[in-house]
Amino acid sequence: MNPVVASDKLKRTEVWAEDDETVHWAGAFAVYGGHGTTASSTIVYEIEPGKRLGWHTDATEETQYIIAGTGELQMEDGSKHRVTPGSVFAIPTPLKHDLVNVGKETLRAVAFFAAAMFTQNFDNVMMPPKSHILGTPNREG
Repeated sequence: MNPVVASDKLKRTEVWAEDDETVHWAGAFAVYGGHGTTASSTIVYEIEPGKRLGWHTDATEETQYIIAGTGELQMEDGSKHRVTPGSVFAIPTPLKHDLVNVGKETLRAVAFFAAAMFTQNFDNVMMPPKSHILGTPNREG
């Protein structure tokens, strides 16, 4: 098995909120339980200028690394943090958060999760799959 994933070659899935046009991003799982890992998951994603991930909580701790673009990490306590290329941040479970692209170029990031399978619970109904719940492809077990 080749342990290296060419993340720039992964097909991104577009995700958006059914009821909020500012919630729109595209991502792909690079590795997750049973597909390259046994105890963690990694997603690569992009957010276009003016768009955001959407308020959500993760069922496991998350660490992110910003590759390109400028974002504003918003936390449920009302705090806001500027993130730029090279920024690393961790979000403990179950802290609600959002990430907004506040720059003029595509925000690109890698998110590392401390579980082989997990779910994310969004405030908005997310499309696809027309659910508040997203997560790893193996999240059903």
